[in-house]
Amino acid sequence: MVQATLFLLVLSLALGAHGLAVRKCDLVGTWVNDLGSNMTIAGMNSKGDFSGSYHTAVTSTMNEIKVSPLKGSLQRTNQKAEPTFGFTVNWSFSDSITVFTGQCFVDEHGKEVLKTMWLLRSHVENIKNDWKATMVGTNVFTRLYSQ
Repeated sequence: MVQATLFLLVLSLALGAHGLAVRKCDLVGTWVNDLGSNMTIAGMNSKGDFSGSYHTAVTSTMNEIKVSPLKGSLQRTNQKAEPTFGFTVNWSFSDSITVFTGQCFVDEHGKEVLKTMWLLRSHVENIKNDWKATMVGTNVFTRLYSQ
């Protein structure tokens, strides 16, 4: 009886430990941010380089909003479960460009969250107007699941 109890205890510990495995955050997929913008990261190579598209929900231009290409890189040297990354969006409808940097987190419920900070650089006509050419902000992205 003691051997059977000991066996069941070891088995339950082994099975329980499987559920405690750290879930890795995966950037590939479709994401939506707190402003309603959508981003799709289409694929990633073995070096951590990726590409995709970004469809912003907000703009300061009067131009029609168009889907814009993005290119980025995931920090691969440490192979952590919650990696850091950066990407650039080259806006298809304006003369500006935005760089994002952030980290992918997995919360206590297993939900993936991208916490980012961005710099948007707009074209200005001369150096005297340089002061108004750069904006900074933050966004939080969550995975958008297809239904």
